[in-house]
Amino acid sequence: MEQPRDLVVDMPRTWDRPAVSIPVLLCLSLVGGRFASFSTEANLYTLGTGGVLIWLGLSNRMPRRPAPERLHAGAAWWALPVVVFGVFEGATFVLAVGDEFPTFSRLADPLLEGHLVRSGAWFAWLAAFWGLVRR
Repeated sequence: MEQPRDLVVDMPRTWDRPAVSIPVLLCLSLVGGRFASFSTEANLYTLGTGGVLIWLGLSNRMPRRPAPERLHAGAAWWALPVVVFGVFEGATFVLAVGDEFPTFSRLADPLLEGHLVRSGAWFAWLAAFWGLVRR
């Protein structure tokens, strides 16, 4: 028998607190930073962690944070650099211009050679994805 929604109290789960989730994301990012870029292991690890986060986001197991009621008028300007970046990255990838006009991803490869920088990028990716899962 299902209880009415107004009687059910949403208690925060222990693993949902920042004191637990941040160290878990940190450990996952340190493991992900150990793999070489675009290796089979890195691709499988990315698909695995991303798949688990997608599953958590689509299931009703995660307590949801309330979405903002309305975005400010200046928030639309943040879409402009994202769209420009996406068009630029997509056009250079589709046209396969190579070294003459490399994509941003190719330009970032020398920066991501070190394990700590790659782990930091992993942490940023996981933290952003975790924030999306919580919405």
